[in-house]
Amino acid sequence: QVQLVESGGGLVQPGGPLRVSCAASGFTFSTYYMSWVRQAPGKGLEWVSGINTGGGTTYYADSVKGRFTISRDNAKNTLYLQMNSLKPEDTALYYCTRQSAGGWGSPFDYWGQGTQVTVSS
Repeated sequence: QVQLVESGGGLVQPGGPLRVSCAASGFTFSTYYMSWVRQAPGKGLEWVSGINTGGGTTYYADSVKGRFTISRDNAKNTLYLQMNSLKPEDTALYYCTRQSAGGWGSPFDYWGQGTQVTVSS
């Protein structure tokens, strides 16, 4: 069965870096677009970043552009999100999501359990 397992979250000071990862299994990872979505306390879901199957095309929300970098290692079935210059407003539960077959813009059909990122001094 499809599984997405995030890791790497934690407490980081404002301005600091953090990298979260998502280990995928149960499907052919290299053939699906993937995205990161976050949910801040008391707020709705916010799409953060997406990546195409080969990793050569990436997409970012304006709120993280220039600070976050999405990448993937298809040999390791792993998705990454490198977050730099973190701000308190980046505090959220970060979810790894798979986009259903059909490419960019397809709905998210599987979600991980999330990894908590807290930015605070």
